[in-house]
Amino acid sequence: MQKILLVLFIFLISGCSIDGLIVWGEINKVQVVKQNTYIKHYRAYFQRTHLQSIRHGKKYLYFYNKKTRDLAILLHPKNKYMLYSFSHPNTVIKIPSDRKHGYYHMIKVLKRKGYRITSPHAVGYTVKISLRRYKKVKTLLVEVKNYQYLQDVYKKAIKTYNAGKIRNIKTRLPKVLIESYYKRYKARASTEEQINQLNIIARKLHLQQSVSSKEEIIQKENTQSQTSIDTKENTTKELYSYYLNHASYYELNNYLSASESKNALSYTQYHTLKRKNSQLQEEDLLQNGSLEKLITAYKNNKDPRYKSKIMQRIKEIQKNK
Repeated sequence: MQKILLVLFIFLISGCSIDGLIVWGEINKVQVVKQNTYIKHYRAYFQRTHLQSIRHGKKYLYFYNKKTRDLAILLHPKNKYMLYSFSHPNTVIKIPSDRKHGYYHMIKVLKRKGYRITSPHAVGYTVKISLRRYKKVKTLLVEVKNYQYLQDVYKKAIKTYNAGKIRNIKTRLPKVLIESYYKRYKARASTEEQINQLNIIARKLHLQQSVSSKEEIIQKENTQSQTSIDTKENTTKELYSYYLNHASYYELNNYLSASESKNALSYTQYHTLKRKNSQLQEEDLLQNGSLEKLITAYKNNKDPRYKSKIMQRIKEIQKNK
């Protein structure tokens, strides 16, 4: 009790108010904002004035514990690493940082505890980070939404071609968390009923529909071998047309990463899609890339578009400070 009073006394004589003390009790802490059957929403304000780079200029990394399905964010204030759990808001892991305990030591410690580096989208989460002043303290505002349960429900419906499982769900699932999974099973659909069920699911998810002629070809079940070959060729053409003209960067990248895609496409088709993927990757970098990535790219290509985007990002950062 005497120690607490002494700390309060020091803060007061140094010009700090009780409100100031309360603020420091509110930052660097994960709080549950909203929770229902399908979504868990978390928010945290982290002090950013003393954050150091973790690796390659990054001020934060995401880690995931597969066993506990826990997403966490890693920060690097002076002399330590701090891992803040979102799924378990009271869990904070502290790891020393000095000459003997660097980046790789931290990775090993977290690996032993079940945590590995991840992307939030890869494990059913969305994250939005922005620079904010919270009661005069410079902070990183981190908004995290856990869609894992809702994602699991949709995946089960898609895998079993059963729209009934999601018919009464009103909560929106972000496309980025389900679209590639949906496309995978849509490509495998072989009956009219399966395609009808997937179309119902697609409407619920607000996903772009693929070319209808592709669906009609898939629905046709013919015992003649030549017809089967023609159907496969036409299906490949329709898939190629879709990925060339309509697919997002992430869709096309996932498609080209699949080994069966290269086997199905002709040499010209495959390399045309590879060039398209490079264009979309560049557009995605210009629209969504971090300042560090934009600067690295500009050093290599000297493209004035990157310079313009870098200046725009710097102005945004200065404005938010």
